[in-house]
Amino acid sequence: MSSERNSIDDASGPQQADPAYAIGRALVVAVLLAVIGIAAGAVLVVAAAVVLGLAGVAVTPLLSIVLSLALATGLGFGGVAIGYLRYRGQGLEYVGVTIPSLREVAFTVAGYVGALALLIFASVIISTVGAEAAPNTAAEVGMENPEILLLLVPASFLLIGPGEELLYRGVVQNRLSEALPAPVAIVLASLLFASIHFFSLSGAPEARLVSISVLVLPTLVFGTMYELTKNLVVPALIHGAYNATLFSLLYLTLQYAEPGQLPQTLLAVL
Repeated sequence: MSSERNSIDDASGPQQADPAYAIGRALVVAVLLAVIGIAAGAVLVVAAAVVLGLAGVAVTPLLSIVLSLALATGLGFGGVAIGYLRYRGQGLEYVGVTIPSLREVAFTVAGYVGALALLIFASVIISTVGAEAAPNTAAEVGMENPEILLLLVPASFLLIGPGEELLYRGVVQNRLSEALPAPVAIVLASLLFASIHFFSLSGAPEARLVSISVLVLPTLVFGTMYELTKNLVVPALIHGAYNATLFSLLYLTLQYAEPGQLPQTLLAVL
């Protein structure tokens, strides 16, 4: 990292040279960004629902998903990330947004395959040990309203992948890597990203922790591919393709299989 990037967000004076202070500051900033991103999105969604309710518009499951995608993932995550970059006097060059090269396309394909392979591995482990994973509320809504899943496939590329990767890889992981080795920053950013899904899961706390543990695995792939390419488009595409695949599989399963055949991990990581 350049000295300019390291200095913009750090306090001036002797503390700047203190590695412990730099690490502590980076951790605090990363956690705050994750919390503020979730909080901002939730406030926007609730406010929109209230306004629509006062206007006599019923918030259907489909409209609820649309609001969540546009306001929570788009404006919430994306807005917090852009706001932080502006606060630091940075633009999108900080996170790296360029058209992928052939090498980066190869990393994208490898990351997509790797993320799905880890999901399959986690499914086998969960089935073997008999652990229970908590379903994601979005997956539950999709099961009751399968047409929503068709909306979520393009949304994975247009909103979910870009919005979540901008905040958690482009900003959170980058900020952590200014004070910590890249592997540590990848792990911490992945843990933060997975942890925020605790409240979007339903079921016992133990089952939610199982789901979060599963979610960490593909997230580590997103972070690793971002670190290798320094191009946010790469993890955004991997994330989008990964989610779109899961939504498509869930839709096809609902159409052509019995509900009891739905894999637990599929419902947990959507």
